[in-house]
Amino acid sequence: MELRQLEYFMALCNDLHFTKTAEKLRIGQPTLSYQMKALEDELGVRLFDRLGKKIAITEAGEILHKQCKKMFENLHSATEQIEELQKVKRGKLVIGALSGDLSLIASKVLLEFHAKYPHVQIQLFSIDDAVEKVKQNEIDLALTFMPKPDDSFIHIPLYQDEFFLVVQMDHAWSDREAIEFREIQSIPLILNPIGHCFRKLLEEACLFAEIGLQPIIESTDTKAILELVEEGIGATILSGKLFLLENKGDLKAIKITNPTFIKEVSIVHHKQKFMGTAAKGFIEILMNFINENEALAESYKETQLS
Repeated sequence: MELRQLEYFMALCNDLHFTKTAEKLRIGQPTLSYQMKALEDELGVRLFDRLGKKIAITEAGEILHKQCKKMFENLHSATEQIEELQKVKRGKLVIGALSGDLSLIASKVLLEFHAKYPHVQIQLFSIDDAVEKVKQNEIDLALTFMPKPDDSFIHIPLYQDEFFLVVQMDHAWSDREAIEFREIQSIPLILNPIGHCFRKLLEEACLFAEIGLQPIIESTDTKAILELVEEGIGATILSGKLFLLENKGDLKAIKITNPTFIKEVSIVHHKQKFMGTAAKGFIEILMNFINENEALAESYKETQLS
């Protein structure tokens, strides 16, 4: 049973006249007759009674007509919904961002995204295995540090971010512009817990420098960490971009040397998955947000971080 045959059948039901219907369909009358005969043979029933030049729908034809009407209505509805999805009138976008810095940065663009795409359902998850979730098709986009090369993904570079030691303005080191990594082990620290993506990078640097860090407090909540630093409980290590976004003037960022921490942040998307308008829209808003803050970042680096 072909869709074309059912379209011919519905048209014939409306006119109940082979010649008129064939003219409307712009096909020959023998072609229409052949297609209806083929449909009847496949179903094993007569759909029309031929009464000379006139025809009448049989009981079986009425059943098929009723079901075909529902089918074409559903097909039309599906087509409209797909068109609306392409125009971003509705849809769903699932984003995973590394917990901490990148999750907060991603959350800052949600208000603008919702204003532009109000009918798109968006989900933002703070997760450490964002790239793996993309590979498993559980999320659409991952905001993460640039992962190892993988042909399964499309990588969209966003920016390079340097990490700094962040202290309260009244801290004993607040007048310093740079500090060696080895020195950090001598002060109270508030860090992400073991297993967190950034903590893993930090631990690799500790192994290289042959030192150990023993934080007094561990948390995955970056805002809570910053509040504790503001209270003078300890210091933390934070990306320069997030520092610029979150600092209210109570904190100082100190450059870390030997080694420096610079990571490239990117959007990761599965190569085999269609990137819809909503996903492209989110990336565009995120990149605009980052670019708008770039001038502020450069200005601050010149005056405070160098």
